[in-house]
Amino acid sequence: MKSILRTVRSAVPGLSADDEPQLRADGGTATEGRSLPVSREFIGSLPFWLPPFLVVGLFVYGAIAWNALISLTDLRAFNDPNYGNLDLEMYTRAFGDPLFVAALRNTFVLLIAFTAVCLVVGLVLAILLDQHVRFENTFRTIYLLPMSLSFVVTAQFWLWMYNFENGMVNMITSTLGLGKYHWISNSKLVLGAVVFALIWQFSGYAMVVYLAGLRAIPNEHFEAARVDGASTLKMYWRVIIPQLKGATISATVVLMVFALKAFDFIFSLNGSYYPPKGVDILSTMMVRQAFAQNNRAYAAAIGIMLFLLALAIVAPYLVYQYRRGEL
Repeated sequence: MKSILRTVRSAVPGLSADDEPQLRADGGTATEGRSLPVSREFIGSLPFWLPPFLVVGLFVYGAIAWNALISLTDLRAFNDPNYGNLDLEMYTRAFGDPLFVAALRNTFVLLIAFTAVCLVVGLVLAILLDQHVRFENTFRTIYLLPMSLSFVVTAQFWLWMYNFENGMVNMITSTLGLGKYHWISNSKLVLGAVVFALIWQFSGYAMVVYLAGLRAIPNEHFEAARVDGASTLKMYWRVIIPQLKGATISATVVLMVFALKAFDFIFSLNGSYYPPKGVDILSTMMVRQAFAQNNRAYAAAIGIMLFLLALAIVAPYLVYQYRRGEL
């Protein structure tokens, strides 16, 4: 028996030589289930989380903090910033700059119009596919395929589609008797043209999210609505769509983040730091100020405001997920 106890003692981590395991009535020992001391568990986990933690902390949050510090200076070009005279001059300058105000307005228009229409189109497509149509998987792949394209590829594709002479869009409008338009060079049309192209690219994502939400709703809810005599429109409006709240919130956050990242698309429309008039947004203005006009501190201030805008979109979603116990 003593030899067995010695074997148990040597096999249990953290058990000193003087500890003697006590046999329980079920044949086990009192030391079974003993966990490693917290300090040993912590030290043992360091190689798994510390390196990525340091990398993210330095190159993400450290870079954000340094960018915020640069925005309080008067840095231009590659000169050394003066950290001894920090102020909010660049932020006050931004809100007094008509170009910044126009870029901020265009950013909000892009966010709201693109996200709202994407959600509506995605919901309609999801409802149609939820009717178990033939070749459902094929249609789902076709609708989702544009999302796999990069912004650069999408921009080149729509640049050809919007071509004044032989673009597909002008061919359709001419056939309908609506004439031809300069979709990219016209300051009144270019923002709508960009929003339409982005809707084409990302409405398939909203469709997939809504389709997953529809498939998660029990069939009993559909059957109960039909038994109560509700029409198809009322059934979806009053019974089904309210249950898609979670899917709507998730899709909204992701689509808004994609809208904030539309710099690649707009830059690729003409390949310069100066986008077509009427479609300048915060991200294009930030890059132009930093690399074309060498106003590094001003660009850093715009970047911080863009970061705060993204945080205002993501933070409420994280709080919502946390309250639901999903975070």
